[in-house]
Amino acid sequence: LLLLCRAEEAAVVVSGLRNTDVFVGESATFTCELSHPGVRNVQWWLDGTPLHNNLVTEISEQDGKIHTLTLNDVACHDSGTVTFRAGSLISSAKLLVKGISLSE
Repeated sequence: LLLLCRAEEAAVVVSGLRNTDVFVGESATFTCELSHPGVRNVQWWLDGTPLHNNLVTEISEQDGKIHTLTLNDVACHDSGTVTFRAGSLISSAKLLVKGISLSE
């Protein structure tokens, strides 16, 4: 007797990252929503560098499906490509940090 188990439906990105423009000193928030929870190996990157939860980088998860990255007090050098990876799923967006013009 051969029992065939239906493979668990693969998660998909429901709502991907969006390009974000902010000024120096502001916070930039990126959100990625997956179709269902339980996806392993979730990782955030900025220009190829893995990000970790700390005072400047806030990484959170809601209901296992909505993953959020907030970069606080950004500087010009933070401009780059933000990438969210969850298993084989990838979503990327550009972060542009604009300097404040002092000319009046």
